[in-house]
Amino acid sequence: MSAVGALRGDMPQQVRSLYRQLLRQGGQFTAYNFREYAKRRTRDAFREHEAVQDQRQIQELIQSGLKELQVMKRQTVIGQFYQLDRLVVEGGISGRDSRENGEVVRQKEYGWT
Repeated sequence: MSAVGALRGDMPQQVRSLYRQLLRQGGQFTAYNFREYAKRRTRDAFREHEAVQDQRQIQELIQSGLKELQVMKRQTVIGQFYQLDRLVVEGGISGRDSRENGEVVRQKEYGWT
C-alpha cells in the first residue's frame, strides 16, 4: 500500500477521532448553556463540511478543529474555577451545598423581598 493510500485510509479515522474529542470536551463545560452550545456547534460544523472531498481542504479543517479543541480545553479548565448553581432545565435543585442525605442547606430566595 502506498503512503498516499495509507493517508487516505487514515483521514476518515482522524476526522471521526476529532469529532469525538470535540463532543467529549464540549460535555466538560460546567455551564449548561456553554455545554449545549459546544455540542451543537460541533455537530453543525461537521454536517456543514461533510461533502468536502479535497484532501488539502480536509487537512485545513482538521487543523482548525484541533485549534478549536485546544481553546475548548482551556475554557473548560477556566470554567471549573467558577461554580454556578444548576439550571432548572438540568434537573438540578437550587442550592449548591447539601448534606449527606441530599437535603439542601442553602436555598436562594428569588423575587422581591
